[in-house]
Amino acid sequence: MKMKECLMVVFFLVFLLGFNSNLSIAASPDPEKVSAQEIITRSDQVRNPAKPFRMMSQLIEYDGGVARNELTLIIFSKEDKELGQYKTLVRYIEPLRDFGKLVLMNGSQMWFFDPSSKASVRISPQQRLIGQASEGDVVTVNLATDYKAELLGTETLDDADRKPKICWHLDLAPARDDTIYSRVEYWVEQGTFYPVKGKFYADSGRLLKIAYYHRYKEQLDTKRPGEVIIIDAVNTRQVTTMNFSDYRYQEIPEAWFQREFLPHLKIE
Repeated sequence: MKMKECLMVVFFLVFLLGFNSNLSIAASPDPEKVSAQEIITRSDQVRNPAKPFRMMSQLIEYDGGVARNELTLIIFSKEDKELGQYKTLVRYIEPLRDFGKLVLMNGSQMWFFDPSSKASVRISPQQRLIGQASEGDVVTVNLATDYKAELLGTETLDDADRKPKICWHLDLAPARDDTIYSRVEYWVEQGTFYPVKGKFYADSGRLLKIAYYHRYKEQLDTKRPGEVIIIDAVNTRQVTTMNFSDYRYQEIPEAWFQREFLPHLKIE
């Protein structure tokens, strides 16, 4: 995979992963009384552990049901308590030709590092990583910090397994200038706060992609989505799956999130 192609997968991971979770997601409030912003906060807690962690992500791009490309990453994330956002380091594992490449997200800045040149270049979270996934999709994102949520209503919709779910339907508008998407529609299951579906829009208002969250399983003290399916909004034959596994709590040195340290980084 060429460098340009590699640059296009990492940001949907950031985006698809969410926020603080103190494992025990508190008891469900009355669906009629919970605020839109609280729904997003609780949904973030489902997606992301509260303590520094690592996990593995395997991305597969399909065209008409036929697998075309695969990519395996290890993602290290740690919350920046001051900013309320996550710092993320992504390491390429497979294919072998990409082994050791890195993507760093710290604040609103994202960098790509190639060990062959020992140089880092600034990249955009919107750059394509693989298939329908962008660099920003693979880093950990706090939606409750980045977006202002409006509750549009309650709907029953089918999840990725075609099972009906009663969901809050929310509209997310950027709360900052550097958000990855200019608008997000988001469906969160009532009672569990599990994200079920998301629709992501460009600055022009065009729908870019649709994501389904499913295969919930125990990971670091609570159930989290084990897979996200990303469907191209224009050509629905083009689909990218993102599978998450091997979650672990891990202390992560602050130096790992410094661009200047990337050439010296040694990860066992």
